[in-house]
Amino acid sequence: MAYLDISDVGISFTRSGKTSEVLQGVSLGIEQGEYISIIGHSGCGKSTLLNIVAGLLKASTGGILLDGKEVNSPGPDRAVVFQNHSLLPWLTVRENVALAVDKVFRGRKSKAERRAWIDENLALVNMLHAADKRPAEISGGMKQRVGIARALAMEPKLLLLDEPFGALDALTRAHLQDQVMEIHARLGNTMLMITHDVDEAVLLSDRIVMMTNGPAATIGEVLPIPLERPRRRLELVEDAVYTHARAAVLEFLYARHAAPALAA
Repeated sequence: MAYLDISDVGISFTRSGKTSEVLQGVSLGIEQGEYISIIGHSGCGKSTLLNIVAGLLKASTGGILLDGKEVNSPGPDRAVVFQNHSLLPWLTVRENVALAVDKVFRGRKSKAERRAWIDENLALVNMLHAADKRPAEISGGMKQRVGIARALAMEPKLLLLDEPFGALDALTRAHLQDQVMEIHARLGNTMLMITHDVDEAVLLSDRIVMMTNGPAATIGEVLPIPLERPRRRLELVEDAVYTHARAAVLEFLYARHAAPALAA
């Protein structure tokens, strides 16, 4: 059995007597330490699937197992990094990370050990120098680094990333992508990321899961990315494996499964 086993998952919502089927028959196995990206057009249920894995939504059909245990509610074994950093503005960077650390490790680590663990994770994302600043005093990219540090500090079995770089400028996004690759190489986290960015998906992923359009969206194709790690973006610009993978994703999204508005 896979480390994360998504089995025949479907979900529908009923509003005003009308039922809308968002996902249907989604099955995917993810091994420990894999970096998986899910890509598809808006409305294909990518974030809905991630929210089901996070335990924030309950599937209508099918089920999910993480490390052999059923997923049916939120838990510290799954940490989510959203596009919006969700930092509390009245707390410092260190205090924002401490919220998660205290919840997970109170009773297991002393106060001094928790502080050291917080600082270790802030150092991992190069934010220890700003530990005493508040969110209003740091940039958008720095806020997202704090969000990643907070998630990592929970020591989750699975790190869920919901378009984590989508609100950032191109240069900041590239820096954070490189940093996430370094963290993944160092810690070996299992990561599941939602993205709209084809280049981002190819650069970061071991496999790319491509979703069909909704309603009743499902997995259309899973594309392995056989690029050696570590990956350096400048070296990949003319790499044949990289360009082939990029072309395969674009062909799926814009030829075989064009967005409804484009296909009309």
